[in-house]
Amino acid sequence: MRNTNVLILTDDSEFARLLTACWQTERQLPGISVLTGDFCSHGESLSADLLVVGPLKDTKLADVLRGIEPNTAVILCAPAEAQEFGLLRKRYPRLLHVPLREDWTQVVLLMAGESLRRTEAQRLAKQAEHRATLNANHAMLGRYMMDMKHSVNNALTSLLGNAELLLLEPGELSAQSLAQLKTIHTMALRINEIMQRFSSLASEMREAETPSQAETEEASASLFPRR
Repeated sequence: MRNTNVLILTDDSEFARLLTACWQTERQLPGISVLTGDFCSHGESLSADLLVVGPLKDTKLADVLRGIEPNTAVILCAPAEAQEFGLLRKRYPRLLHVPLREDWTQVVLLMAGESLRRTEAQRLAKQAEHRATLNANHAMLGRYMMDMKHSVNNALTSLLGNAELLLLEPGELSAQSLAQLKTIHTMALRINEIMQRFSSLASEMREAETPSQAETEEASASLFPRR
């Protein structure tokens, strides 16, 4: 939870002090910021992984929630009979309510920990999905290159063959044409080296996949032995 951040919104300095002090005793401490209700009166948006709303003076809770990001989890610390809570809970599914009783700090920390772990898990899942998409695109490009390897090699063979035939009769070419032909021949050889290296890498990758697959099957057999 070190990569998560918590915003405490309250006009009660004692509320913020108690909650921050309790959080300081935890092993994993998120980034914590404290704001008063005046911040919301300017229509500013609130960006955090978790918003803890404590007692407010003139700021309405609906105005506070209107300025938060959609994915932000919210813990409302208010009396048990808060009139707005029922309606707001339907509009904001991630809104949690903690009555201001003697154990409210422990309850907030417990619920906050679960919310932040969920947020962090969702962030990691999105990163994994992004990496998987990139890998899939790279794999598609690699498959295309493998499919086109034969056609590229045929084109290179024709290009090199014709260039070498022309180089056998240099007297029929001007000095400029001969220099350009030598450049074409040299670049074709370089492309051929690149394609050979690509084929070598593809073979190495296939060889590396075989032991990995065998290890996976062996591990699976040890976990689920046949009867």
